[in-house]
Amino acid sequence: MYKQRTFSELKIGMKESMTKKITKELIGKFAEITDDYNPVHVDEEYAKDTMFGKNIAHGMLSAGLISAVLGTKLPGPGNLYMSQELKFRAPVFIDDVITAWAEIIELNEEKHRVKLATWCENQDGKIVIEGTGMVYFDK
Repeated sequence: MYKQRTFSELKIGMKESMTKKITKELIGKFAEITDDYNPVHVDEEYAKDTMFGKNIAHGMLSAGLISAVLGTKLPGPGNLYMSQELKFRAPVFIDDVITAWAEIIELNEEKHRVKLATWCENQDGKIVIEGTGMVYFDK
């Protein structure tokens, strides 16, 4: 399920991803965990009158997939998330299939910090989130 690496194994340009289908049930669970019951996410009647015309997933639900990539694949277990910049580019709808990506763009060996380009794209290849993250990796 996860990839264990050491800092010395990390290289600029390394890239990993994971894919997940965003279901109505996942959106409901995310709302329950976070107490974010914004009706644009959970109320079909309300969402019909929004600019999207239907429910959209919480942006942080998709962003959470980036965290999963960092924690399980690149750099993997043992890192501490220090920061994340996100730009939400497009909505995620029920039944969209989202792929979260992370690519190493900078390594600071002295401080054991890894900077990564991060993004999520839907099943059509459209970028829905993009940004950069920084982790501390002491393995």
